[in-house]
Amino acid sequence: MINQLFARKPAEWVASDIKTNQLKRVLSRWNLTTMGVGAIIGAGIFVMTGLAAREYAGPALAISFIIAGLGCSFAALCYAEFASIYPVEGSAYSYSYATIGELFAWIIGWDLILEYAMAASTVAVGWSGYFGKLLGLLHIHLPLWISNDLHTARALVAEASNNGTLAALEQHYTSLALPEVFGISLAINLPAIIIVLIVTAIITIGVREAAGTNLWLVAIKVSVVLFVIVAGVFFIDTANWSPFIPARGLNGEGVMAFGLAGITAGAAYIFFAYIGFDAVATQAAESKNPTKDLPFAIIASLVICTILYISVSLVVTGMVNYTLLDKAAPVAAAFMGRGMNFAVWIISIAAVAGLTSVLLVMTMGQTRILMAMSKDGLLPAKIFAYVHPRLKTPSRSSILVGILIALVAGFTPIDTIAKLVNIGTLLAFVLVCISVWRLRYTQPDLPRPFRVKALPLVAILGIVFNFGMMLSLEWENWLRLLIWLLLGLAIYFFYSRKRSLLGKHLKEGNETFHRIGEKHDHDKPTIDNE
Repeated sequence: MINQLFARKPAEWVASDIKTNQLKRVLSRWNLTTMGVGAIIGAGIFVMTGLAAREYAGPALAISFIIAGLGCSFAALCYAEFASIYPVEGSAYSYSYATIGELFAWIIGWDLILEYAMAASTVAVGWSGYFGKLLGLLHIHLPLWISNDLHTARALVAEASNNGTLAALEQHYTSLALPEVFGISLAINLPAIIIVLIVTAIITIGVREAAGTNLWLVAIKVSVVLFVIVAGVFFIDTANWSPFIPARGLNGEGVMAFGLAGITAGAAYIFFAYIGFDAVATQAAESKNPTKDLPFAIIASLVICTILYISVSLVVTGMVNYTLLDKAAPVAAAFMGRGMNFAVWIISIAAVAGLTSVLLVMTMGQTRILMAMSKDGLLPAKIFAYVHPRLKTPSRSSILVGILIALVAGFTPIDTIAKLVNIGTLLAFVLVCISVWRLRYTQPDLPRPFRVKALPLVAILGIVFNFGMMLSLEWENWLRLLIWLLLGLAIYFFYSRKRSLLGKHLKEGNETFHRIGEKHDHDKPTIDNE
């Protein structure tokens, strides 16, 4: 068993995965870049900016974005080298399997499952918040219980009651009452559920259609982000930046924040907004020229988005004092406070479009990671590796993932979901930096179409920055990660290890075992594609 835990996926198996790929190779360099931008620009600007500045870093959120961007840059370079070597779906999971071994690959794959599902759920909740503001501009209002989860609905009423703003809250909803069934209060974020189901339908129909939809959504939101930066500059009050780094103290949730430690915590909190470049790597099997286009798209999308993030955070905290920033829709609220209602229209429409593109790419990435793991036998192949014969998409996986994301988004508070994402993302990046560094020594002659210069330094900095941000997160985040990993290990040892194709290969020997997709008639695992 020990041999299997640390056994690496053979290079010829990776080559076989590439040759037997059933997905359509339809994505160009610019399709991949826009998908990266589509996944990165969204929640980080339109949702998390207000929460991270208000509760963690204050105006110094701009520095938080720089720290997060640097940590991502080092990890992105490592991703780019890996993506050029192993252009297969699965991203960090596939890279780890080929370099560190099966157990570590399972851990990072299991971690990525949590990361993508929770990131998509967070975005869906943020989408619902901006959609509500857009409906409000049209003088259309929903009941409180049908547009918020139960925890958030109760918190909104309690906060308004304590602050004496209950009348103002009533103007945003047709009713603040929560219905009860058998004495249990009910609330559901229905708009979040609906958008997830719509996106699930799009990605199930086809990757070309998804990429085309994403291109238009990205064009809309990048144009509006540039508008926010240019228009917002004229409303900046530098007094709102003083002090730029608030003194260390308790935030609104009673947690120690602000100061230099708050900046680092803010970086870790908004970090998941950057995982879009990881989503680019998951599309390797659908890329026309993955060895060249993936590295380009990963680095280009990260650079573009980091610049936009820093600029928007400075504008928003300059327009509104960080203590007054709206948590659900900070950018739109900032312009509304300045009486620029037409700008609120533009921003709300862009946020809805932008968050839709993030949700689309995150959900697609999730299904491709599940596909990679199931093709190796670690998850049920009939569900997660099934490719629809006509649509050429992992339809069963897409539908199952969409339902899961919809349920989480419909019933869970946004801050709870976001905290589940960040520590997992950081762990994935740390492991990728370790893996690519190790591969340089274990397989120095392996062809590397993209080669990182000064890799030891880049990998070390990536490990230090990302692990440092992990350490800045509260202990509850570590506890959630530990529980998730323990659950994953239980599944691995009781299910996945026994069904692993690599494990069977080691047990039965090369003469009797064959990989999925190879042309043999005996002892061959198959995937039902009917």
